[in-house]
Amino acid sequence: MRERKAWLILHGKQALNEEVRAAVADLREQGWDLAVRLTWEGGDGERLVAEGLAAGYPTLIAGGGDGTLRDVAEALHRAGGGASLALLPLGTANDFARAAGVPLAPAEALALLEQEPRPVDLGLAGERAFLNMATGGFGSNVTANTSEELKKVLGGAAYFLTGLSRFSEVRSAFGRFQAPGFAWEGDFLALGIGNGRQAGGGHLLCPDALADDGLLDVCIVPAAQDVVGTLATLLSGGINGLQSVAIGARVPWLEVEAAEGLDLNLDGEPLESRGLRFRAEAAALRLHLPADSPLLGG
Repeated sequence: MRERKAWLILHGKQALNEEVRAAVADLREQGWDLAVRLTWEGGDGERLVAEGLAAGYPTLIAGGGDGTLRDVAEALHRAGGGASLALLPLGTANDFARAAGVPLAPAEALALLEQEPRPVDLGLAGERAFLNMATGGFGSNVTANTSEELKKVLGGAAYFLTGLSRFSEVRSAFGRFQAPGFAWEGDFLALGIGNGRQAGGGHLLCPDALADDGLLDVCIVPAAQDVVGTLATLLSGGINGLQSVAIGARVPWLEVEAAEGLDLNLDGEPLESRGLRFRAEAAALRLHLPADSPLLGG
């Protein structure tokens, strides 16, 4: 029987979240040794992961949005610890959690601690990690430039509204893409490299991705004459229309070259590069997910 002991790394903004406090209190009443540590600034996630592992906690919990989950997952991977990881989704988008079927209610999410952890892959962009998706081009700019105030008011719809307001800034980028059995080059508007399925508040870029198949799903949206129409399809989440214009592949690794540079977003972490190799590291983490999670089955 697994030890009922977990280390919750909670985004500092959620310190007064009454639902979280109640869920933590309930688990403690059930006999769980549940320690809570708050993040305050950059680098706290990595430091707190190290502290949790050093204290001998067999399970870590990432409490926050996709960015918090990325920070904790990357730090856990770098530490090489054998601890499992649970998700407490508290962000605006919660893209990975939603695609994985993790409940958004804190008590229900933490109930997954009772589920046996399952091995899942981790995406790597060079040396930086992402659990959900790496995006590039217009879509990543929308995510990066959506204000916290707008997200508080509109939730995931804030990304859509920001995208509509930035149509005048749209420009394509030229890129070369190469992977086993796949090669493409040309002007593109958006790029998604998914271990998960959606990004930017619910936009399904890689609708068939699995998090345990050792592969990354690639979605490239080529530049077209009807730029506004293509982007409207992308931002509105019209998956059938998007897949009709997108170029897709499922590969263990992908090399991307963009002579003018490419703005990337790794689960909320910005990254700029002219050339980068993406790869999937199979079974890099053990996650507590629903037994019927759509992201499992690879």
